[in-house]
Amino acid sequence: MRLSELLQFEDIVIQCHDNPDADALASGYALYFYLTEKGRFPRFIYRGKNPVTKSNLLIMLDRLKIPVTYEPDFEEEPELLVTVDCQYGQRNVTTTKAKNIAVIDHHQVTVELPPMSEVRSGVGSCSTVIWNMIRSEGMNVNWNKFLPTAIYYGLFTDTNRLSEVAHPLDRDMLDELDVNMSIIKEMSNSNISLRELMITGRAILENKYFPGGHYLIIRSEPCDPNILGVISDFSLEAEGVDICIAYYESAYEIKFSVRSCIKEVHANELAEFLSKGIGGGGGHVYKAGGTIRPELLGKPISEIFEERLEQYSNMFTIIHAKDVTLSTDDMKVYDKLPQILGTVRLADVFPIGTMVEIRTLEGDVNIKVTADTYVMIGLEGEIYPISEEKLRRSYSEIGGHYNRDFEYEPCIKDSINGEKKGLMEYSRAVMSLSKSRIFAKPLDTYVKIFTEWDDEKYYLGRPGDYIAIRQDDAHDIYVINGRLFDQLYSEVLS
Repeated sequence: MRLSELLQFEDIVIQCHDNPDADALASGYALYFYLTEKGRFPRFIYRGKNPVTKSNLLIMLDRLKIPVTYEPDFEEEPELLVTVDCQYGQRNVTTTKAKNIAVIDHHQVTVELPPMSEVRSGVGSCSTVIWNMIRSEGMNVNWNKFLPTAIYYGLFTDTNRLSEVAHPLDRDMLDELDVNMSIIKEMSNSNISLRELMITGRAILENKYFPGGHYLIIRSEPCDPNILGVISDFSLEAEGVDICIAYYESAYEIKFSVRSCIKEVHANELAEFLSKGIGGGGGHVYKAGGTIRPELLGKPISEIFEERLEQYSNMFTIIHAKDVTLSTDDMKVYDKLPQILGTVRLADVFPIGTMVEIRTLEGDVNIKVTADTYVMIGLEGEIYPISEEKLRRSYSEIGGHYNRDFEYEPCIKDSINGEKKGLMEYSRAVMSLSKSRIFAKPLDTYVKIFTEWDDEKYYLGRPGDYIAIRQDDAHDIYVINGRLFDQLYSEVLS
């Protein structure tokens, strides 16, 4: 859906969920900004049993001039109702009748959506979704003095102080907003009430420790989701605790926070695993979290967490490529099929010696620019480093840019000064050479591979993916997506 589709209506009401949080208020404010800039006069409301009372939200409403009103008895039937940060028909939003319905959200879909809807479940906040929609209409939220700070705070609070940011769109938004950080600090410093301080203490005292896996599960009373981060951050400092899960249950959702202090467990991956099929999760390597929908559960969430943590801790084989030589006896030999891919010489983008961050849908790749450092751009926009010597052995340049449509187009940023450039404009199209051979076999279990160029961050291989070894380099061990393998390689028949 495009926001311009909403302009066919005159009588428009924006509604966020009951007991709105910062993201609901910010995303509604962003939509209000767009519609008023386009000459409409929308109303922005929330309903439910209680008005906003939390100190940080009252500061937000006042300092950022958010034009929302509390309308518990709203009885009008507008021409168009747009629900933001929720889905029409869910239990957390009081039903408002309207002639037409639209939905903009970032949570898992749990109801039938109307034709006019935009739900991006992998994005960290609804504020990000609407920011991207506004940007797609050729507008800039920085035109408004207060809105950038509001939508920053929406993402900030919905991702536990940005520790659970996973999607590149979230990071793009953070790069581009003109934020009043003094107001952010003022709201953040008013975020915890004395009651929530007591909740934190009680939760920590009621922890459940699993010495075999060195993990801790903590159940809290319902609270601001950021409190879960406080609980898990503090608990992770305890001796013998490598992983901490803190969570609370409410009538509408289960929020959880994940922390890891070991490189063998990525918090964002664990959050995704814990919530698979029942919600969504993501974040950073060491800090992550997510949301689970109670209506999708068949048993108590405490049992699900325990079962999945036990399963997760026993399901992986860990491989440090630079330290091992794997047997190829049970592997087949494959030629790389002629395939047009992209490559970029990083020194053509930023000066040698620059630390850069390459942003992709799969995550950020951090690397130092050297004279012979290149990156490959794969069929789905995935990025992986390659030396010039290996590039010349494996590919031939065919000229021109590498042109391909991706869900998210990779970009590159100077890690020091923040200068950002699109990676595709520096790309060159290359053709893979058939003489580039590998040993490979399909995986029947999960593996985590620390590659020879990065022993701090692993690449995950799932059953159905392929583990591969370059025939000319026994330590160049990596994972190939099973869905793409047949497009990239063909078996060498003896």
